[in-house]
Amino acid sequence: MYVGTLSFDLLLGDVHSLKEKRSVVRPIVAELQRKYTVSAAEVDHVDLHRRAIIGLAVVSGDATHLTDVLDRCERLVAGRPEVELLSVRRRIHGDDD
Repeated sequence: MYVGTLSFDLLLGDVHSLKEKRSVVRPIVAELQRKYTVSAAEVDHVDLHRRAIIGLAVVSGDATHLTDVLDRCERLVAGRPEVELLSVRRRIHGDDD
């Protein structure tokens, strides 16, 4: 069994309130969950209106499949024009860990 996590550090564009922030972050989280069947949520910077950290986790029996899903999720977030992806942190845990 393999567990993979991603942490996206995002800078939001023209956002001036927490309400506007939610209207940007929620669709990204929802699309990740719907498209790739992963667990995702905003996990940090919840009180800052121009920054967000989205955390994501996925479990798989195959390391290749896990890496593929994580790559697709990263491309999806990086391709969103309303956010700037500042950094991505990736971790993969296997049975040997």
